[in-house]
Amino acid sequence: MTNSKNEEHWYSGITRYQWIVLLIALVGWLFDTFEGQIFVASMREAMPSLVDAQSAENIPLYNNIALGAFLIGGALGGIVFGIISDKIGRKRTMIFSILFYSFFTWMSAFSQTWWHLAGLRFFVALGVGGEWAIASAFVAEVFPDKARAHAGSIFHASGIFGTLLAVAVGAFLIGNPAVSDWCHSPALSWLHRFVDPASLPWRFGFALGLFPAILIVFVRFYVQEPESWKIANERAKLDPVQKTGDFRELFHGSIFRSTLVGTLLAAIGMATFWGVHIYGKDALFHAAEHDFVSKIINQEPSKYNTETETGKEEIKIYLKNQSGLLKRWEMFGMLLVTAGLGFGQLYFGPLSQKIGRRKTFVFYHLGSFIIALVVFQLVHGIIPLLILLPIFGFLTAGMHAGYAVYFPELYPTRLRSTGTGFCFNAGRLIAVPVLFFTGWIQTNGITLITAATLLSFLYLLGPVTIYFAEETKGQELLN
Repeated sequence: MTNSKNEEHWYSGITRYQWIVLLIALVGWLFDTFEGQIFVASMREAMPSLVDAQSAENIPLYNNIALGAFLIGGALGGIVFGIISDKIGRKRTMIFSILFYSFFTWMSAFSQTWWHLAGLRFFVALGVGGEWAIASAFVAEVFPDKARAHAGSIFHASGIFGTLLAVAVGAFLIGNPAVSDWCHSPALSWLHRFVDPASLPWRFGFALGLFPAILIVFVRFYVQEPESWKIANERAKLDPVQKTGDFRELFHGSIFRSTLVGTLLAAIGMATFWGVHIYGKDALFHAAEHDFVSKIINQEPSKYNTETETGKEEIKIYLKNQSGLLKRWEMFGMLLVTAGLGFGQLYFGPLSQKIGRRKTFVFYHLGSFIIALVVFQLVHGIIPLLILLPIFGFLTAGMHAGYAVYFPELYPTRLRSTGTGFCFNAGRLIAVPVLFFTGWIQTNGITLITAATLLSFLYLLGPVTIYFAEETKGQELLN
């Protein structure tokens, strides 16, 4: 009786080595996410310090170019490293990808102009995109069928800790007045000859990106190649038809449908993540800003008169003086959204085991559309946003865990990392024009919140895509 009940748990019988693989994979993805989100946490400070006054109005466009460069780099990295992983193994390729994104995030700290930062985001993303493709295939191959969806969800959800780390760096390093004062102090005068001291906090934030390289030691000594990959590699040596990492196979026969569905799902998820999800924090920022302005106007209505140019200028000065507090509100919004994201991604696995992968994707996409409209258009106060932002995060990015669960199930072992990496990262590439469009319309008078609202309609394409998808619940991995 007891053994029968234990077998019902997804984690029963999981070995110590399998837990080690999951731990290393999720720590790698955690740092992946940090390398991506440190730019989001610092974009209000980094980009303005890298442009002159004449180009200030183009900052929204430059930020979106940097985001677009990150998506392009992620697409290329996921495809290239995915193919390499299927050819030479998961372990060695994971080491290369971690080294890649750690080094170039550190290099970002030395950017001197906006295009330096945008270009380096491309190289960071090469490693980030590759590491996800390798790790998701690794986890799927190491865990048994009953635990695969849960392990995949836990793996992908671990990215929230990378975002939380970026939030902490944004709040306590980049947006910390004490750190800013220290950066202007004589102790760092030798640095002032090379960079503006006001830019040092965000530069230090990017410099922290070198630390993930330490993970390579654990990959080197604790990880082994999956048995399924070894078998597929041996089979490929004997039979050219079973060639590993053959990119062309993704576009032939029944595999092509899987590639098309996976790519479209990822494209919707990436476009809405960078065009909708990350701006949940801005809803709280603007609500706090509005609250600050309302209070100061009530206290001194004559000085802060919005009907006069002088009053408007005084409000700008006041808000600039409150930038530290407003930064904390922005980071708190990012924290709430990220907390919801974590629960949403953890819940994808168990829910997809109950109702299936397809229905779970539909639930998340339709829920995302509804909550985005509510947060961006119907609610504007601080208190209701504190309640709604975790729900917003739960839905708008919860389906991303489904990529780690679902994509590896679509491909045989010889193509698993190649196909998974292509779907996830080609989705990034397709999302790039959406981000460029978002930056362009913001430079033409459309507010950030309105742009995010418009992009939320992309969620409605999710159920349409899922209509053509196959259900993989309860099936063994393809050999």
